[in-house]
Amino acid sequence: MAESSSASPKPTEARRTSLDAPPLTLSSPSGPLAEELQCSICLDVFTDPVSTPCGHNFCKSCLNQSWDNSQTYTCPLCKEAFSKRPDFKINTALREVVLLFNGKSGQSKSEVLCDICDDPVANLEDYICQKHEKPLELFCRDDHTCVCLLCAVKDHQTHNTVPVEEESRERRPQLKTMHTDVQQMIQDRMKRVQDLKHSAKIKKEMTEKEKAESIDLFTDLIGSIERCQSELLEMMEQKQKAAEKQAEELIKELEQEITELKRRDTELEQLSHTEDHLHLLQIYPSLSRPAHTSNWTEISVSDTHVSVETLRKTLIQLQETLDEKLNKTVELKRMQQYAVDVTLDPDTSYSKLILSDDGKQVAYGDIKLELPDNQKRFDTCCSVLAKQGFTSGRFYFEVQVKGKTEWDLGVARESINRKGIITAAPEAGYWTVVLRDGNQYKARESPSIFLSLRVKPQVVGVFVDYEEGLVSFYDVESRSLIYSFTGQSFTEELFPYFSPGTKKKDPPLIISHQIL
Repeated sequence: MAESSSASPKPTEARRTSLDAPPLTLSSPSGPLAEELQCSICLDVFTDPVSTPCGHNFCKSCLNQSWDNSQTYTCPLCKEAFSKRPDFKINTALREVVLLFNGKSGQSKSEVLCDICDDPVANLEDYICQKHEKPLELFCRDDHTCVCLLCAVKDHQTHNTVPVEEESRERRPQLKTMHTDVQQMIQDRMKRVQDLKHSAKIKKEMTEKEKAESIDLFTDLIGSIERCQSELLEMMEQKQKAAEKQAEELIKELEQEITELKRRDTELEQLSHTEDHLHLLQIYPSLSRPAHTSNWTEISVSDTHVSVETLRKTLIQLQETLDEKLNKTVELKRMQQYAVDVTLDPDTSYSKLILSDDGKQVAYGDIKLELPDNQKRFDTCCSVLAKQGFTSGRFYFEVQVKGKTEWDLGVARESINRKGIITAAPEAGYWTVVLRDGNQYKARESPSIFLSLRVKPQVVGVFVDYEEGLVSFYDVESRSLIYSFTGQSFTEELFPYFSPGTKKKDPPLIISHQIL
């Protein structure tokens, strides 16, 4: 805001003096407005007016000349000192007022110079006070609005008003913060979109897997029904064949008896008409003995009818098969809801083991790596623990063992012995199931228990219920229980335990990245 050259009143005081002045137009050659547009250095109307940090206006050339001849930088009007020479720009709005006042404006009535740049703008009404037709060069912090000089004197004289440039400078950091916040909101929402897409993808994969499992389940059920039907039909067919064979044998025997009886009947008929008394007496004893015949009233063909009881037993067997498959599926699903993300801890790994970069695979390498020794590392046994430990609740993880001839899987407590030869048993803090020689499965109890498995597991699931003292192992593909350690007492942190064996040709143990 411009000041009078004859005194140094406060800005608000200068504005109050203009309240007593008669109304002016932009074309007035003299009056209070002329004083408002007067440089206090040259005492002439502003030429290229610039503003100091303290808010006073001067001709650009006047202020430069004043400071060029001085060792210090102070405001010529209020004498406020500045630590360094301020950078200033032409107050384009005030310059426009001066040009209008002098009747020399080179801009059309529809254009006005911007406060930030020197380019004219078309929306003049946005830069001019609609009440006083003067530039909006001040900002009222009380009313949060841009005002002109007359507005500041008349309607906002008790308010905190500052040049729009100053308010703009103060608002810019806020704009930057707002911009940063908006960008962060955008990033958060983009991430949320990705998460939702990923979640939808996972759910789709889960649905597809469940559909496949349902198809497999019903295929097995249909197969069981077809097998039972086939067995039943086979049994009926066998019974029918047996009955036919029995009937054929009985008919043959009957026909033989009929033939023998007919022969005897003929002999009796002939003998009854003979006149040879001696011959009659000689043959009579053999004819008088009963013929060798069976009691056919007690002989019958075996029954081929399938009883209702047989059918009922078959259906019960089918129901039990279905229930078993459903129970296995439900039980495994219940375990899988406690799935955790497990990664291998390289600080515990035996020096001949090779761990993948993502910590999901471990294989035997047969070459001893140069690794720092520490309390956590296994120094003799081919073992490694997970980074994640658990002190309560339930957790579950799956490991691919396909193609391997040796492996150890399970959990171990934190205080286990990791140096020298290890006895992997519950009393030593290990709860594991192992494979040896390609087909020998054992549960490491004391002593070990040999396990008889119908199929070779390709993926093994490990479930732990800390409070229940339960460690269970499952064949994921067949949904069958391999073995359970029950009634255990856990008092320390438990860590998933892995050993890939010592066969170089064996594939690695692979921890499932995601359990569906």
